[in-house]
Amino acid sequence: MKIVRETKETHIEVSINLYGSGTSNINSGVGFLDHMLQALSRHSGIDMEISCNGDTHIDDHHSVEDIGITLGQALNRALYPIQNIERYGNATVVMDEASVSCDLDISNRPFLVFELPIEGKVGNFDSELVEEFFRAFCFNASITTHLIFNRGKNRHHIIEASFKALAVALRRAITINERLGIPSTKGVI
Repeated sequence: MKIVRETKETHIEVSINLYGSGTSNINSGVGFLDHMLQALSRHSGIDMEISCNGDTHIDDHHSVEDIGITLGQALNRALYPIQNIERYGNATVVMDEASVSCDLDISNRPFLVFELPIEGKVGNFDSELVEEFFRAFCFNASITTHLIFNRGKNRHHIIEASFKALAVALRRAITINERLGIPSTKGVI
């Protein structure tokens, strides 16, 4: 699935293979985000190619948010209409002292609960952009996601645990289960 997004602020190309091996080729122009997206790809098993030419001379906000939008759109197109998958996924990931839990529902009802106490910077990366990424991703993928901080102090570890928790929960939710058909009592998602 390939999506291209072009605005006055960014030019983004995203390609994903939902049932890949977790390989990635990512160049967002934002080093810390590249690191997080590589972890998301690896631990979800979703192959990702992401390139972004953004206005990072201003700041990283547009690139981070627009990559979330574009990656979410690619996931949405690859998933819907939902059939023969588990639908729900959850994971708690620890990274040294940090622990973050993710619960998600591939619901076609976008929602984000984001409870991560992160402020300040990781290197040059503004931590507030993590919530912007997750909101853009979840709303464009049409999934309900709860990211909950359990413990930790190091911002890098907390953020990385959140991306990995999302990845593992997503991997579990998209697991093929032919017995489920459309996994909804409504008969449609």
